[in-house]
Amino acid sequence: MPGKGNKKRAAQARQNTLQVLMRVAEGVSLSALQARWINALADNRDRALCQELVYGVLRWRWKLDALLGLLLQKKLKAKDRDVQNILRLALYELMSCRTPPYAVINDAVLLVRGQHKHWACGLVNAVLRNFLRQSEALIAQLSTEPACYSHPLWMQEKIKHDWPLHWQQILQANNQRPPLWLRVNALQHSTADYQRMLQQSGYDVSRHRIAGQALKLNTVTDVTSLPDFAQGAVSVQDAGAQLSAALLDVQPGQRVLDLCAAPGGKSCHLLETCPSLEQLVAVEIDSSRMQRVEENLQRLQLKADCVIADARDIGQRYDRGFFERILIDAPCSASGVIRRHPDIKSLRRETDIAALCRLQAEILATAWPVLKPGGQLLYVTCSIFKQENEQQIDAFLRHTSDAENRELSVEWGQPCSVGRQLLPGEDDADGFYFCLLRKV
Repeated sequence: MPGKGNKKRAAQARQNTLQVLMRVAEGVSLSALQARWINALADNRDRALCQELVYGVLRWRWKLDALLGLLLQKKLKAKDRDVQNILRLALYELMSCRTPPYAVINDAVLLVRGQHKHWACGLVNAVLRNFLRQSEALIAQLSTEPACYSHPLWMQEKIKHDWPLHWQQILQANNQRPPLWLRVNALQHSTADYQRMLQQSGYDVSRHRIAGQALKLNTVTDVTSLPDFAQGAVSVQDAGAQLSAALLDVQPGQRVLDLCAAPGGKSCHLLETCPSLEQLVAVEIDSSRMQRVEENLQRLQLKADCVIADARDIGQRYDRGFFERILIDAPCSASGVIRRHPDIKSLRRETDIAALCRLQAEILATAWPVLKPGGQLLYVTCSIFKQENEQQIDAFLRHTSDAENRELSVEWGQPCSVGRQLLPGEDDADGFYFCLLRKV
């Protein structure tokens, strides 16, 4: 009986995986699907399996499709996207998980039946068994093909163009599982003290080379169970994102504007770094995302003025020269955080970049007038595309006479014409671009 129960639960995990994959194919983000289809599974093992399959398939989709191209005699029709996704998840599980092959194949056939595609049962069974017989040869056949990097071709080409010396490193890093980085709340604990607390509680944890409050948690756990988590002792934030607070260099008594603030990690870090600010205004256009900002502020026992507004309208709310510091966490392609959000490879389109660049330029142009002379603006993206980063800032500087670039005197990342680029995986962090501007 327990064996049957385990099989039934695993089958439900695979069914939920299929639902997520189908909805991502329709353009829905993984973050919008996580709660309903992954987190809602009652058993920890099933949640773990579903998470592994969803993230794995989205990460390796292009390699999986190339393998299917070698295994199928003809391409599946668009209306049979469900069958294709069933084959993808089964192939991934056969390649990367320790599940017995018979269980993977059996559940794949059951999934096909559940989709009322009985004609495909024999096809799925034959394709998967054929893969098991030829797996080493098939994988070797793809080892020199673009599909081995498992990215959309346009994205591969753009990364090659922008980073000709680093493109393979970037693509490989994008396909790695990301580490779990914590940010210690400096108002409550020193990084060293909290590290000792974790180690005394049995956690494997290590410091970051650059980010002063960053700890990498190497023990798999529910972060809400960490010491004093509910009291705001620590937050989850990538080490790369934690570099923003030090670069902006906020000072006591200043007024600070954080544009596009959700989910609030950078706002909270600024307040932890300098609690005696006169004011921090966090602006976010989406009310549900602003709720995340407010929840983080509340847990960390911090205060900010939360404003639901379009960042491009900020000049209508505040006087010229109102803020001494501005942080723009600009909307972008998110090409630097693919390892953490593998659905970006499926959701992002090459045509999105130009529209994002226009939006970034509008936000920059609107924010600049409310910056005080002598004040500083930090422009940040989680992109690695130069079009969104140094080219964006180069264009802004050409058209803004009272703006000057402040060179970042740091020993990390890649130097750019203006600003600094942290590539995915460098110093075990995600990919971020930073540029500090001063108003003269």
